[in-house]
Amino acid sequence: MRQFADERLFVYHMKNELKRIIADKQEVIFVCIGSDRSSGDSYGPFVGSKLKENSFIRKYTHVSVYGCLDHPVHAKNLAETVQRIQQNHRDTTVIAIDACLGSSNYIGTIQLKKGPMKPGSGVQKDLPPIGDYSISGIVNAGGFLPLQVLQCTRLSLVYKMANKTADFIVRALFELEYEKKKIQAV
Repeated sequence: MRQFADERLFVYHMKNELKRIIADKQEVIFVCIGSDRSSGDSYGPFVGSKLKENSFIRKYTHVSVYGCLDHPVHAKNLAETVQRIQQNHRDTTVIAIDACLGSSNYIGTIQLKKGPMKPGSGVQKDLPPIGDYSISGIVNAGGFLPLQVLQCTRLSLVYKMANKTADFIVRALFELEYEKKKIQAV
């Protein structure tokens, strides 16, 4: 599913899609990939920070967040992070979150899809794939000099997209937890 983050019902539609994916999962891990040293690449760390700051998410032992502004998951530590997740978590669903470059028609869209993400492919880096699902935020147009394009990406766009992404993730988790408690009470 792909939608523009500024669409009126964006959070509602993405929340419902995420709920379908994680409803029956024992453990969910969000791996927020990127660097705070580049405005365009900071989408993942912004999302991670928003999730880690949320008191609601911190209560759940079945939800983990790797990567934030203070401790980003990036090209130099991605393989180590993948290894740590494999060692410390069993029977888990991993959702990778990262910025990407794409067609100028899709700048400002966020895509939630099944399958692993291949971080760094837009800037010709060979990094290990990660995730059972992925959330990609198209922050700028791909093409010539992709590293410079990421450096020159508007931080306001990245920040808005990250806020909306964290919002639909938190709402999905909250609603699933509410529905579980409602069923248990019956």
